[in-house]
Amino acid sequence: MSVRPSMSVLPPVRRDRIIAQLPQCYSERAAVHTKDEFHSKVKTACQEQRTGTVGRFKIAKVIVVGDLAVGKTCLINRFCKDTFDKNYKATIGVDFEMERFEVLGVPFSLQLWDTAGQERFKCIASTYYRGAQTIVIVFDVNDVASLGHARQWLEDALKENDPTGVQLFLVGTKKDLSSPAQYSQIEQDAIQLAEEIQAEYWAVSSLTGENVRDFFFRVASLAFEANVFAELEKSGSRHIGDIVKINSNSKNVYATSKKKQSNCC
Repeated sequence: MSVRPSMSVLPPVRRDRIIAQLPQCYSERAAVHTKDEFHSKVKTACQEQRTGTVGRFKIAKVIVVGDLAVGKTCLINRFCKDTFDKNYKATIGVDFEMERFEVLGVPFSLQLWDTAGQERFKCIASTYYRGAQTIVIVFDVNDVASLGHARQWLEDALKENDPTGVQLFLVGTKKDLSSPAQYSQIEQDAIQLAEEIQAEYWAVSSLTGENVRDFFFRVASLAFEANVFAELEKSGSRHIGDIVKINSNSKNVYATSKKKQSNCC
């Protein structure tokens, strides 16, 4: 009599990676949405185990792009490893981290793809852009040029992805090196750009850790929410006329549409 091999069981999620409440946005002027809680449909689906893949490995791919030396690797390392390396080393091609969460009681993971900012590695890095659910565009708040290049990074990333199927974040790094007056000026420009490209804006410091945890928890939560909406859509569990928008053309994923024309997926 043959014995079926037992499936490997993942260890429990770290206690500091459990998300029970929706993390709030950094700036209400540039946010995916400004609601205080997860959508009621998402909470109900999780409680009733109707997310489509509850108990299985749910994953969202996140690509992190931006100029050379803006701090992409430091940002990821501060969150995943709680370390900060002052000795700069350029990323060659791509690096990869997997971070596990539990969101509303459901296992969920982020694949964090750290891509090279050097021009000569762009072709290599771009091959890993495809299939992203989230695009994080990083710039240095002390380097106006890096903010100016954000549109090109977004354009390159969207060549490999459906623009209506990704969530965008614009993240300013090295906030600790900027004076309040300097930061105030570039923040206005960054928020304006974030509004134009329909991205959520954040400012962080990988050196001090300021806002880093909150940022990644926000990314995980919104990616999870979009993932559940997609599962509900597949299962046909929504009522006609009560369709939740999950594409990047909508500033408010909580909006419902009863119009004849809709931008819904």
